[in-house]
Amino acid sequence: MTESNASIGKRKIKKIIVDRDLCIGAASCVAMAGGTFELDEENKAVVKLPAGDNDEKILLAAKSCPVFAITLEDEDGKRVYPEDEDTTGGEHL
Repeated sequence: MTESNASIGKRKIKKIIVDRDLCIGAASCVAMAGGTFELDEENKAVVKLPAGDNDEKILLAAKSCPVFAITLEDEDGKRVYPEDEDTTGGEHL
């Protein structure tokens, strides 16, 4: 689990979840929020610093993922992004 101080509107991002099975290493998240995301030795996205970027950049990074491998949750465990309930979660970083 990753905790972050970022917020979207009134909802604070509390968890950034990267589904490593879905991640294809496109690195769009790194390009959008390089303070928060990096690619590991397997070219999979990982969270290097949860509050490394502001909330807008973290949200843009999640939205930029071509395979929806990044999920953002608030302090109540409710999904901030994507809002679609059928996206599966992966490894909690």
